[in-house]
Amino acid sequence: MTDIDIGLGKSARAAYGLEDISIVPSRRTRNPASVDLTWQIDAFTFAAPVLGAPMDSVTSPDSAIALGDLGGLGVLHLEGVWTRHEYPEPLLEQLAAADPADRRAILAKLYEPEVDLELVARRIAQIRAGGSVAAGAVSPQGAVTLAATVGRAELDLLVISGTVVSAEHVSVGEEPLNLKRFVRELEVPVVVGGCSSYPAALHLMRTGAAGIMVGVGTGRASTTGRVLGLGSPLATAIADARAARMRHLDETGVYVHLIADGGIASGGDIAKAVVCGADAVTLGATLAASSDAPGRGLHWGLPSAHATLPRGGVREVEPVGTLGQILHGPAVDDSGRTNVVGALRKSMSAAGYGSLKEMQKAELVVLGAQR
Repeated sequence: MTDIDIGLGKSARAAYGLEDISIVPSRRTRNPASVDLTWQIDAFTFAAPVLGAPMDSVTSPDSAIALGDLGGLGVLHLEGVWTRHEYPEPLLEQLAAADPADRRAILAKLYEPEVDLELVARRIAQIRAGGSVAAGAVSPQGAVTLAATVGRAELDLLVISGTVVSAEHVSVGEEPLNLKRFVRELEVPVVVGGCSSYPAALHLMRTGAAGIMVGVGTGRASTTGRVLGLGSPLATAIADARAARMRHLDETGVYVHLIADGGIASGGDIAKAVVCGADAVTLGATLAASSDAPGRGLHWGLPSAHATLPRGGVREVEPVGTLGQILHGPAVDDSGRTNVVGALRKSMSAAGYGSLKEMQKAELVVLGAQR
């Protein structure tokens, strides 16, 4: 790819978001009923390649169970409000009813209590008792502290999630997390991320992770790009990680799943992410817009409550339907915000591909003038 001169002393690659590309249909079409949307990671199989983002406005224990019943995977953040408070619902109601100018202060108080390890175990048990795969997310800083608890609670899938997660962290004055050793010592499959480049993806794959989250600064609740200046448009980030996966597969024979994370708003976005190389996607604001979402019409991430450098505020989202409507319809309008799984199925059938792996072979074009 040809570099673009920023000035005499610096150049950069062109990069593309999902909105910059389109899928080219193949020579055949398919009946939508013949399209297989099944996604499998480790021993777990899901009817739809959709994860509920580990954000308190998106995934609670109850919504994780509901998402599991609908064929997806809810990922509960194990350092969120559900493991800091026995009964967080009244506090979330207070946040939703507050004046917008007061919400950031209320949000900060929500995350003041320490994580309760007993609550962590109980929330995991609650999801398992509901018949769903129990998936939980931790920050790199909290991974070691919570490892023994999630092991005893028989968590099914662990996500180590941060704005940027690397396999090599340089630190002064403290011993950093050895991600490779940590992943290999755990008895549960691990997904790590986010990352947005070929070398970062390759290094994370070499930790032994079953999957990596791809995306930095692309989510609608994120202000990472503005606050930290970090990020890469999602289509390019996924394609770079896909190249890393091909190299890792050649070297080891191990296939690592790519999970597109951030800014996925419609079935068309899911389809384009898959063509770029993703095996599944996380949905944040899209699921926060359900009438039964735990955020009650608001959307935020844990970085929004950071004590010294908050990133992303508390955003209002317009409810568009139930969780079931958002995933499986019926769609209420042509905005693409409802029946996203049905739209993915229709996209794949119109493009002529019968499975997610086949869809990854589809041709893409860049929209508009070349950059």
